[in-house]
Amino acid sequence: MERDGGGGSLFFRGLQNRSHEKMKLRTRKSTLYLSQQKRTGRGGDFLGENIYLVLFTIALRICNCFLVQTSFVPDEYWQSLEVAHHMVFNYGYLTWEWTERLRGYTYPLIFASIYKILHLLGKDSVQLLIWIPRLAQALLSAIADLRLYSLMKQLENQQVARWVLCSWFTWYCCTRTLTNTMETVLTIIALFYYPLEGSKFMNSVKYSSLVALAFIIRPTAVIPWIPLLFRHFWQEQRKLDLILHQFLPVGFVTLSFSLIIDRIFFGQWTLVQYNFLKFNVLQNVGSFYGSHPWHWYFSQGFPAVLGTHLPFFIHGCLLAPKRYRIFLVTVLWTLLVYSMLSHKEFRFIYPVLPFCMVFCGYSLNNLKLWKKPALSFLFLSNMFFALYTGLVHQRGTLDVMTTIQELCYNNTNISSASVLMMMPCHSTPYYSHVHHPLPMRFLQCPPDLTGKGDYLVEADIFYLNPLKWLYREFQNDSTLPTHLIIFSILEEEINPFLISNKYERTAIFFHTHFPESRTGSHIYVYERKLKGKLNQT
Repeated sequence: MERDGGGGSLFFRGLQNRSHEKMKLRTRKSTLYLSQQKRTGRGGDFLGENIYLVLFTIALRICNCFLVQTSFVPDEYWQSLEVAHHMVFNYGYLTWEWTERLRGYTYPLIFASIYKILHLLGKDSVQLLIWIPRLAQALLSAIADLRLYSLMKQLENQQVARWVLCSWFTWYCCTRTLTNTMETVLTIIALFYYPLEGSKFMNSVKYSSLVALAFIIRPTAVIPWIPLLFRHFWQEQRKLDLILHQFLPVGFVTLSFSLIIDRIFFGQWTLVQYNFLKFNVLQNVGSFYGSHPWHWYFSQGFPAVLGTHLPFFIHGCLLAPKRYRIFLVTVLWTLLVYSMLSHKEFRFIYPVLPFCMVFCGYSLNNLKLWKKPALSFLFLSNMFFALYTGLVHQRGTLDVMTTIQELCYNNTNISSASVLMMMPCHSTPYYSHVHHPLPMRFLQCPPDLTGKGDYLVEADIFYLNPLKWLYREFQNDSTLPTHLIIFSILEEEINPFLISNKYERTAIFFHTHFPESRTGSHIYVYERKLKGKLNQT
């Protein structure tokens, strides 16, 4: 069981009483002394909570990290780790967002710093490059968990606080190196300092600094905060002071910090936040990667993210006190704003999940007759979704990277090796998960930035006629890659090319139980025979 924040203080008071038992000082039992000691004698606490709870939370997120072995979206590698690898080791692939300066270097700089330290220590093995950044993100998520727990324990009680942390989607996302994950972490910690009724942790400078940092990492992070900022401004007595002495200085410092970092790495002054909003909101370039109907978040996205917590969220909305109404406004506002954009993803609404879990916790705390069955149902269902999505669904694109790693580090003919990934673009990680300048190629898919009506990316051209594309692309045997990586769904269609060029299947990896049009249930690795012998691996 979790112990409350005063457990450590009570323990030490007991030791003190025993050590002075002969003296029997009555003052140690006075109400004044005890209340003062509770305020100042929290020697067994860290981050405002019992040290054992802190260690348990950190251990849980570390366990969480190692139990998530699947891929979610390409950005968790291509917009963070791949960029960091390029920053430190001078090779890696930068996607079109970086050539167009839509992304800032603030978030990848965190992982680049880790990579640089590992490199200086001579410990930059590929496994450490993969796992240390994720463990760092897990630690940040653990801090956010503790802040949300502390806030709700102070606003309500320990029982409500306990239930706000139990979500399958949080388990699935919180250790991934996504800007959405960092956005959520900063949102939770900022909420800890936000001036809520009944909160004793209020600090306008701290919360606005965290919101500003989230904004420079991912500009859309400001969307959930618009109602919250407006509420703070409306209720603030000294409005001009709030803007001139708190919000403006914080905004100036954080934006200057972002500009300087991007100036160093881009080589020119760049306001990436403006470019991001211009391309993704004003020009709606994101729709190139898929569009959904306006109601998608309400009909599919939001229910899927909440999962089996949905009925408890609705119940909690009906029961929660008035001071939490701003949380509900924040959730609805965010869903409405994102619904106006044609390109929609589950991860975009991840930052509002903690707000939703407050209502779920309040609902569970107020259940009487059905509380134990409800908790059992939530535990089992969330455990199933967490473990299935973390260990089974879409794991092949990470597992196949072990073959490429072995090709780099256990192959005597590495100088002649090369890899072609014939899959939907960015299906797998890249050099951040290989850490060797092996010649690799994937089917590219940058959006049309020229306005051509008949524009087709390389991946689309390939899938129109894969066999034709292969014969046209590799007319000379000397240009053929030694290894091909494909989804199982493609094998039959390109089989003539595989046979004629002496490719043999050498590895199979399970990927998903739910294959789609271009994504198969398994991933196949093909290796080319040379002079009747397989390449040595």
